[in-house]
Amino acid sequence: MIEKGLLFCSKVKIISLFVVDIRPVSSLFYILRGGCYLKLRAVPIVVAAVLAASLLFGGWFIYRQVTMQSPLEKLVSQYPGVTSAQIDIKPEQVVLKLDLKPQADVAGLVDAVKQKGQSIIGSRTIKLDIEDHSNSALNQWWSEAMFPVAEAMENKKYTQISSTVEQMKKKKTGIQADTDMDSNNVYIRLSEGKATKFIVLPRQSQQMGVWPNA
Repeated sequence: MIEKGLLFCSKVKIISLFVVDIRPVSSLFYILRGGCYLKLRAVPIVVAAVLAASLLFGGWFIYRQVTMQSPLEKLVSQYPGVTSAQIDIKPEQVVLKLDLKPQADVAGLVDAVKQKGQSIIGSRTIKLDIEDHSNSALNQWWSEAMFPVAEAMENKKYTQISSTVEQMKKKKTGIQADTDMDSNNVYIRLSEGKATKFIVLPRQSQQMGVWPNA
């Protein structure tokens, strides 16, 4: 859509026709300077803004990669029992995406990350996303243990979780199971041959349906 109008300039005492193209991409902008309206195209301004934003974002990405993400990824990857690790550092959370061997000590890994990576993590929380290598037997084991474990978690009677695991081990002798705990999570590890299931249960109240790695 094109509109025509008059341009008044008090300094040169002329009246001239001007055209304003009001289409979104190629719209012409007018600013007041010394009594005259000067025409500026939007496209160069937008391009300059995009380039500036790209430079800022690129600089932050490189800074985060060099000083934060790479050192933390190296720390986690070198921990015993870790096959591979990917780190995602967010403003309020650090996500550890892990592929673990059956003997991996998840509670020990989290403690090492907190202690040695404190300067990187700061006040961020740690979220674990563990690759699942379970089988039907391990999933069945956990489905039977889930409700007594959930009850113990709800009532904050964490010693009952160890008791439940020990009882389940007697019922299903072919499956190895152990538990651990820190100030934030309860950790359960199940294994049968090469199959492994790592279960991480946050100690704060949470519904079973949203338990991570469960």
